[in-house]
Amino acid sequence: MIKGVSSAARLSVAPMMDWTDRHCRFMHRLISGEALLYTEMVTAPALVRGGALHLLDYNAQEHPVALQLGGSDPEELAKAAQFGAKAGYDEINLNCGCPSDRVQSGTFGAVLMKHPNLVARCVSAMREVVDVDVTVKCRIGVDDQDPHEVLPRFLELIVQAGVPRVTIHARKAWLQGLSPKENRDIPPLDYDLVFEMKKQFPELHISINGGISDLETASRMLDQGLDGVMIGRAAYHQPWDILGDADAQLFGGTTQTTARQVAMDMLPYIETHLSSGGRLHQVTRHMLGLFAGQPGARRWRQVLSTQATKDGAGPEVVLDALKKMDEAQAV
Repeated sequence: MIKGVSSAARLSVAPMMDWTDRHCRFMHRLISGEALLYTEMVTAPALVRGGALHLLDYNAQEHPVALQLGGSDPEELAKAAQFGAKAGYDEINLNCGCPSDRVQSGTFGAVLMKHPNLVARCVSAMREVVDVDVTVKCRIGVDDQDPHEVLPRFLELIVQAGVPRVTIHARKAWLQGLSPKENRDIPPLDYDLVFEMKKQFPELHISINGGISDLETASRMLDQGLDGVMIGRAAYHQPWDILGDADAQLFGGTTQTTARQVAMDMLPYIETHLSSGGRLHQVTRHMLGLFAGQPGARRWRQVLSTQATKDGAGPEVVLDALKKMDEAQAV
């Protein structure tokens, strides 16, 4: 572990299915040396019953990096947590926030907000077998629950079970009637409730998540007393805007690189990926937003989108995309 995970959690990039894979995280780490990175959710049954330990693969440069697990069986989660700790993850996080039908049918994700005692048993079982922090990511409630009643009780139980840090997505999840995408936008945000939870649980490290799209908002929330801010879609689609100045603005460090240098620094990583049988687009799909908002960014995206999927495509595609972006800027 390169640094304290709690301090890294001052800013974290949210776990996002199909997005925050190991290639995405490697690029994010090139941009910020400080922020805490999370894996996509990995289900405990896939690891324990399916033996899919390849899902735990990551690059050592990603540290500090946390593994998010999905599940609801304490014994199975404990075994999965052991796999994660053995793989070297700096934190094991339990998903109590995902609202998709697939995770509901497995009795994990946001539906666990209805079963706080089970969550407490799960995290207790995980804590007993690993030395790293076991944390939780949750919603403020689900369906017709009253968050002002449900959330304090939920937090009380997981704190008693030994959870030192929690990330709260400041929206309810509607398990019926809204799609996962709609659940990220339609339920209203209640930031005030998260701030109230920090007052009620002053010793608990609380990060806020949901609708935060710039460092200025993140900094303001930290100044107002929260311990951390987790950013999701904005960090993925505009990684430089979110992570490029994060080390300087939120961690007291300095900005060590540029977006262009990050693109160049990805080339050796791409070479390694290709030599092991991978394909270029598996990496470059996460690089599309690297120059978001900058002159020539459209040409950058066009070249990567059209060329990276072709058979035999290699690092020269990235170099060509940079060239085309320069040409567009010169016009």
